[in-house]
Amino acid sequence: MNNKLSIAIITKNEELNIGRCLNSVSWADEIIVVDSGSTDKTIDICTEHNCKIILTDWLGFAKTKQLAVDNCRNDWVLVLDADEVITEPLKFKIETILNNPEVSGYKIKRSSFYLGKMIKHCGWDKDYTLRLFDKNKGRFNEKLVHESVKIENGNIGVIEEVMFHYTYQNITHHVNKINQYTTLSAENMFLNSKSYTLIGGLFRAFWGFFKMYILKLGFMDGIEGFILSINSSYYIFLKYSKLWEKRRTIK
Repeated sequence: MNNKLSIAIITKNEELNIGRCLNSVSWADEIIVVDSGSTDKTIDICTEHNCKIILTDWLGFAKTKQLAVDNCRNDWVLVLDADEVITEPLKFKIETILNNPEVSGYKIKRSSFYLGKMIKHCGWDKDYTLRLFDKNKGRFNEKLVHESVKIENGNIGVIEEVMFHYTYQNITHHVNKINQYTTLSAENMFLNSKSYTLIGGLFRAFWGFFKMYILKLGFMDGIEGFILSINSSYYIFLKYSKLWEKRRTIK
């Protein structure tokens, strides 16, 4: 590869995922792991994989990921979550791209598993996320949740070779994440002066389920697709409920 590649990952108590992730990128020139207080075997596993480990307090998703990117010594960076895996076809595609990058960043198609099953509908089949980019031309935005890379100089390409995403260990794990992310989403909407009624939130939750389960064919993913669609609509209603609660509290 003419351009060397750095991998940037943030972790906290990811011993169940991180080994699988690191095995899939062992071919990269450098792996940077920014850890925010792991108390399990995450650090030991990262050390075994010869990662450069940076310890920090939790700064929020965007700022912690940007810290990882800033500590990469190579211009081209691939940002991963600990529960993601680079497939062999994607590895070869990335190596080919780095020989002669034509744009400043690339969105990568992601195939996700839910409760052990690959979800092929529910809208998850059209999941593209910008992860491979020249760090001199892009950086993370400052959203509290659902952060993303913004390319500030140049164009964006698309990679169809997939990476795998092993989302939630079980339903309890999903519900805990929903609680965490909806709190951050409500805070983000509040800071941006977003205002919706509870009835509006309820309508959006019902519409979200209908769109995901019916229009986006979630019913074809079986019981897993049904549970995913229900929990996703619960996420929507809980987000707006927390925004309503926050606005009522400050009056």
